[in-house]
Amino acid sequence: MAYPTNYRYTREHEWIVLDGAIGTIGITDYAQNSLGDIVYVDVPKVGDTVTANQTFGSVESVKAVSDLYSPVSGTVTAVNEELKTAPDKINEAPHETWIIKVELADPAEWDKLLEAAAYDAFVSEETGS
Repeated sequence: MAYPTNYRYTREHEWIVLDGAIGTIGITDYAQNSLGDIVYVDVPKVGDTVTANQTFGSVESVKAVSDLYSPVSGTVTAVNEELKTAPDKINEAPHETWIIKVELADPAEWDKLLEAAAYDAFVSEETGS
């Protein structure tokens, strides 16, 4: 799967896309594929703060529980409520299904994240393909 070029990525397999000062965050196709069928998503509340490279929640699948790491620091402005009853939407459309939205505290953190080509190369290294 091609990774959207307007997104940025983490080595923990989260993606973020910016709309002004708001970052929309989800997990990559590689992450959802590695996890298998997602059955539960644990997320912070609106108003909570998140810190770059720190956990903000978790994704539970039939295989494992995996921590979610925030690509940026900021304040949670929205949580995808649909995931409470339909967490498998992440499996169906990982790059369209967001988990949280964050108002960035430091927009410069965006520049430290991987661009699509670099993330793709990172995944290739990790999988040996």
